[in-house]
Amino acid sequence: MSSWTPTTYKTRNWAEYNLSLRQRGSLSIWFDPEMTWEAAPSGRRGRQQTYSDAAIQACLTLKVLFGLPLRQTTGFVESLL
Repeated sequence: MSSWTPTTYKTRNWAEYNLSLRQRGSLSIWFDPEMTWEAAPSGRRGRQQTYSDAAIQACLTLKVLFGLPLRQTTGFVESLL
């Protein structure tokens, strides 16, 4: 009885193969253009918020979705914007 051997493939079109490897890591995320990222002034004392509640919730959703730590999520969202 012979053991199983994996099938080997020969790449013939290297340009297409390289393009497919680059596209494997691509990610498209659409944000609602009407969503406000900056927080509205609250009129209360103290430091004002920088980002709106909707923006913070969107970032935390991406954090949970991809299982990222908070600082990596911050960098990820900054690269998207």
